Amino acid sequence: MENLEKYLKYYFLEDYLFDDVHKNFQKRGSLSPEEFFAIVIWKRNASKTKILSSIKKSGRTIREITSKVSRAKTQEQRLNALLFPKIPGIGIAFASAILTVCYPKDFTVADYRACASLKDFGEEVSSNPTINTSAYFEYLDKCKKLAHRYNLSLRDFDRILWAKDFYEGKNGLRHLVDGL
Repeated sequence: MENLEKYLKYYFLEDYLFDDVHKNFQKRGSLSPEEFFAIVIWKRNASKTKILSSIKKSGRTIREITSKVSRAKTQEQRLNALLFPKIPGIGIAFASAILTVCYPKDFTVADYRACASLKDFGEEVSSNPTINTSAYFEYLDKCKKLAHRYNLSLRDFDRILWAKDFYEGKNGLRHLVDGL
């Protein structure tokens, strides 16, 4: 077996996404199917089959979908490029993950863990940012402001929000092992 090292990039999937995939998108203006599904798997592995089936049924290609994102001029247009026409399984949560990989300084992932942690910073969003676009942009704006306040990149702040809930949140790691 030759070139076994090529598989290592997938072990640290987030590094691969925010280095190789991000650069490829910026260079080509689209994602390959492999890159697209690496993002889907990173966001929520259990959804890959549904999204694959939905894309096949839509008659659209990954390159077509993601090149539309690249051509969009505003954040709203980029989000809408992934949401319309509707592909079952690709909602705001997945669209935000794709956009975060492609534009990590401009977007953050809409995730229930991260949203829960935002309250610990004294911020709340008026509605669920994983199902409401205006709530997503409100959430994004609050995350950008807090990242700036704490002198963090938007990506690092997103990681912190997720990890804080993973550790301290409802059914988090700390609570799981408490009393052992």
